[in-house]
Amino acid sequence: MKRDYSKWSSIALITAIYVLAGVAGILLFKSLTTMAMHPMGALLLADVLATIVVWFFGLIYKNVSVYDPYWSVFPPVAFLIWAFYTGMWTLPVVLLLVASWYWGWRLTRNWALTFKGMAHEDWRYTKYRSLHPALFHLINLFGLNMMPTLVVFGAMLPGLQLYQLSAALMINNPLCLAILILGFIVCISSATIQLIADKQIHDFRAANPGKYCNVGLWKHGRHPNYFGEMSFWWGIWIMYAAFGGIDWFICGPIAMSAMFLGISIPLMEKRQLQNKPGYADYRKQTRMLI
Repeated sequence: MKRDYSKWSSIALITAIYVLAGVAGILLFKSLTTMAMHPMGALLLADVLATIVVWFFGLIYKNVSVYDPYWSVFPPVAFLIWAFYTGMWTLPVVLLLVASWYWGWRLTRNWALTFKGMAHEDWRYTKYRSLHPALFHLINLFGLNMMPTLVVFGAMLPGLQLYQLSAALMINNPLCLAILILGFIVCISSATIQLIADKQIHDFRAANPGKYCNVGLWKHGRHPNYFGEMSFWWGIWIMYAAFGGIDWFICGPIAMSAMFLGISIPLMEKRQLQNKPGYADYRKQTRMLI
């Protein structure tokens, strides 16, 4: 199904799809927890189901970009649902909710500003569609939809675990409290870096179409937005580490960083080198991250 929707009717359509996906996920979560399934596993399966609903509508509308806002919508909503489910509203939980909703607002806002409508599909998806037509539906479901969902869920685990730990352990320990606040500051600072980078690149592109951005934060790093994204998830892990120490939950932010450093940044760099004159020199003179 391909129709020429306006930008705002497209956003309304995607909002309706996400409401449907959210309802499906919540119903599954309630059903599984009623059957005494571990709530963390139930939340994961609810996340997977919601992703499948979004993927299905992406198939109907022949546009993988239907999935794009999922990255920023699910974590803050899931953290809030988890607070209601556990009944935990301790200081660490409140700080986590503030940080995640600020981050989610920033990222969703940026998506809405740059979204061109249902007729437009992100260049990365179009590339995979043209290069691997026979395998595209598998790549779409497992690589473009499900893999990011699972990576984000893995990066969320330290935050989800924080709820129980913050209730079980006293936060009047000065060192724990200091580490908790440090993690919160990292999260807020990371989302703010992304917010500033968004404004700078949007303004630059409007004034200099076809050129690469090398002003403001982009003068000091080629990908300040990706730097902020990776740092945000490390901030959540730091908040968790205030109570949980260093354990296997560190794999979450490591996987998130690996995805950006191994997939997202190389893809973007290759495109910039092909389409932006002078980018090769900028790449030599400027760090990848801030």
